[in-house]
Amino acid sequence: MKIAVIGQSLFGQEVYKELRKEGHTIVGVFTIPDKDGKADPLAKEAEKDGVPVFKFPRWRVKGQAIPEVVSQYKATGAELNVLPFCSQFIPMEVIDHPKHGSIIYHPSLLPRHRGASAINWTLIHGDKKGGFTVFWADDGLDTGPILLQRECDVEPNDTVNTIYKRFLFPEGVKGTVEAIKLIAEGKAPRITQPLEGATYEGIQKKENAKIDWNQTAEALHNWIRGNDKVPGAWAEVDGQKVTFYGSTLVDNSTTASGQPLEIHGASRPGIVTKAGLVLFGNDNKTLLVKNLQFEDGKMIAAAQYFSSGSSAAVELTEEEKSFAEQMRAVWQSILTNVSRIEDATDFFKSGAGSMDVVRLVEEVKLRASNCHLQNEDVYMNTTFQEFIQMCVRKLRGEDDEEELVVDYVEKNINNMNIKMPHQLFINGEFVDAEGGKTYKTINPNDSTAICDVSLAQISDVDKAVAAAKEAFEEGDWGKMNPRDRGRLIYKLADLMEQHQEELATIEAIDSGAVYTLALKTHIGMSIQTFRYFAGWCDKIQGSTIPINQARPNRNLTFTRKEPIGVCAIVIPWNYPLMMLAWKTAACLAAGNTVVLKPAQVTPLTALKFAELAARAGLPKGVINILPGSGALVGQRLSDHPDVRKLGFTGSTEIGKHIMKSCAVSNVKKVSLELGGKSPLIIFSDCDMDKALRMGMSSVFFNKGENCIAAGRLFVEDTIHDQFVKKVVEEVKKIKIGDPLDRSTDHGPQNHKAHLDKLVEYCQTGVNEGATLVCGGKQVQRPGFFFEPTVFTDVQDHMYIAKEESFGPIMIISKFKGGEVDDVLRRANATEYGLASGVFTRDISKALYVSEKLNAGTVFVNTYNKTDVAAPFGGFKQSGFGKDLGHEALNEYLKTKAVTIEY
Repeated sequence: MKIAVIGQSLFGQEVYKELRKEGHTIVGVFTIPDKDGKADPLAKEAEKDGVPVFKFPRWRVKGQAIPEVVSQYKATGAELNVLPFCSQFIPMEVIDHPKHGSIIYHPSLLPRHRGASAINWTLIHGDKKGGFTVFWADDGLDTGPILLQRECDVEPNDTVNTIYKRFLFPEGVKGTVEAIKLIAEGKAPRITQPLEGATYEGIQKKENAKIDWNQTAEALHNWIRGNDKVPGAWAEVDGQKVTFYGSTLVDNSTTASGQPLEIHGASRPGIVTKAGLVLFGNDNKTLLVKNLQFEDGKMIAAAQYFSSGSSAAVELTEEEKSFAEQMRAVWQSILTNVSRIEDATDFFKSGAGSMDVVRLVEEVKLRASNCHLQNEDVYMNTTFQEFIQMCVRKLRGEDDEEELVVDYVEKNINNMNIKMPHQLFINGEFVDAEGGKTYKTINPNDSTAICDVSLAQISDVDKAVAAAKEAFEEGDWGKMNPRDRGRLIYKLADLMEQHQEELATIEAIDSGAVYTLALKTHIGMSIQTFRYFAGWCDKIQGSTIPINQARPNRNLTFTRKEPIGVCAIVIPWNYPLMMLAWKTAACLAAGNTVVLKPAQVTPLTALKFAELAARAGLPKGVINILPGSGALVGQRLSDHPDVRKLGFTGSTEIGKHIMKSCAVSNVKKVSLELGGKSPLIIFSDCDMDKALRMGMSSVFFNKGENCIAAGRLFVEDTIHDQFVKKVVEEVKKIKIGDPLDRSTDHGPQNHKAHLDKLVEYCQTGVNEGATLVCGGKQVQRPGFFFEPTVFTDVQDHMYIAKEESFGPIMIISKFKGGEVDDVLRRANATEYGLASGVFTRDISKALYVSEKLNAGTVFVNTYNKTDVAAPFGGFKQSGFGKDLGHEALNEYLKTKAVTIEY
């Protein structure tokens, strides 16, 4: 079909390009004259293709069509006029001339919101549904018959820009092209617009966008967002017009604290807070405005109203100077009417418009992909010098919208000054728990209090989940390029490495972990885990699947791996930071947001991690940390309808309860790493020295507080006595003491209740008739210390043969040589299946045993050798799902199948 495109803008350009792809002949493009020497995007695209372009300043004079203009139009021989976006009045002589007439794209669901500001009024009226109409042009104002309509939900905080970018632009282009296809096929309807529901609103201009404060908070919010960005809702503040941008409705449950700001006409002052400017409706409900713009065009973050312009200039490095010169050239290419870009050159006063802002942001991405600019950043930094300073601060990671405020508990310990956050971390801020509730976290080395920690309540859980949901659905995290997400996670790992001695010290005093072990394993493996999963961010992909059920049609099916949403993570106290890392790193790499409950007795490294995550630049709401009880916080996370996945490491009993709650609430996806009673089989043909060394480690590593600890050793009868003798000799060498002492092998147990359970566990073993070779009781010194313990003659029916101790207790049973299948039967005769091990020089025996052992991990001639790249998780009542390795990502992803017929 021969088509004349009449209009302008990027929207017109995209419609034009799609029509050419569809094989239509564009006989002419009629658009607006160049502005400041720059052609409209539609004109530029058509000129590039050699399509005739006409740039008439007007089509009519005093209501009459200009004959020369109409004559040039008619000469193109168009069969259809397409008006994708047109700001000019087109005479009816042109509208009615083509064979098929003219169609117009209009961004509302006609007959509602006729007129040039349809998107604005859709939002101002608080419509729940929006959309667009392609209609046949007539001599009325947006009154012609409807050809095609498409609708969408209007989100509560949509602005003109967001709904346009999300739906009206991309779907509008498709809809316009589809309408033309219907015309070409002779299938295009002409549906008369109903009279009922018809509205017409005038063009929104600056002079009539003044805010009327005698409205509810929701009405104020709709007025501000309905005028955002053009023309901009405004009010008088300190004697000048100030325009308000970025409005959101906020929860009234918390009192805003900040500096009052008098606003002319408002019933009460606004409040400038760290989050922005809080405003009040006549119903005493609140809304929050993010940005303000002054009459001179300068835009600032509303939170900086009383402090704008106070930051000192940064001195640029040579590399940064090179970047600045590249950007100077970009500015020059955009501002073609300016002879030279000086530091004081103002982007907008030099003629730049909104499309130039979009281009500038994209040009920055091409030259510095880790400089994440928003359009607002350009509006807030209008001169070249301000723009470069802003970019450099972002590149350095110094662009905090607001300073992270941390109320540290400081201690001079382990030859360093450690600084520990102790409040809840919700939506990028450290805050007190509801009602100011706290509890004391205890140092197991001497049973003294380390500090008071905020104790999360149900309302705190709800706030954290809401923040995580907003960050996922509305914030930067959900929209971020996967590679950029990986860079942020890697940056977090770098910060953890910079603070590794401090983290290890905190881990030692809070959990009792020996400092050197904490440094290497608790912290070291945590850093490795975040680095490993940072590399996976841009490698998550689906697959293409051949399907056969729909022949002879041509079909394509492919899968998409998508993040789940808000994920709750509940972790134990034995490896506080490492358990956080194992789950959180995979969760973040997959693109989810997190609400994490650390063990109540070991919250401090998780809170320090939250601080480092904020300083690494992870957006607000992506990570939330809630110290508190499992019965309250853990239960609410299990029950919460907005949590879509829960990852748990802990006891089998609690795991079952969580699984039930997750099923009853909203059928959450669940992964569980639960209890274990891991068997270790030592054959007589083993390397005895290695088996002894690894056997000791399998039980006493991390003072026995180890998920995969060998809960029962099966030693072949011919080497049993020799093995036990050597074990006792080695146990006597273990030095028990202060975990910060570099010579200490074995620190205190984590907390008093666990120590008491170990004493009771050993007494049960003695009562059942097992032989207590050594240990079995509490060490008589301050703190929660327990002697390394060895039991022999342990029979299969005994409690200590079936249940884990989770402490430094070695359980040894004897088996007869040559009875491989029998010892395998005994090893597998447990409801647990987390880990297992075998020591033998016979490779055939090793492979046979590893095949038959019913456990998620089998170690052969080694033990405790976990790696970030290898999946970790159990069978049976040890749970399901995997931490670590590529498989861990699947725990935090959902698979969507898409089938296309073509």
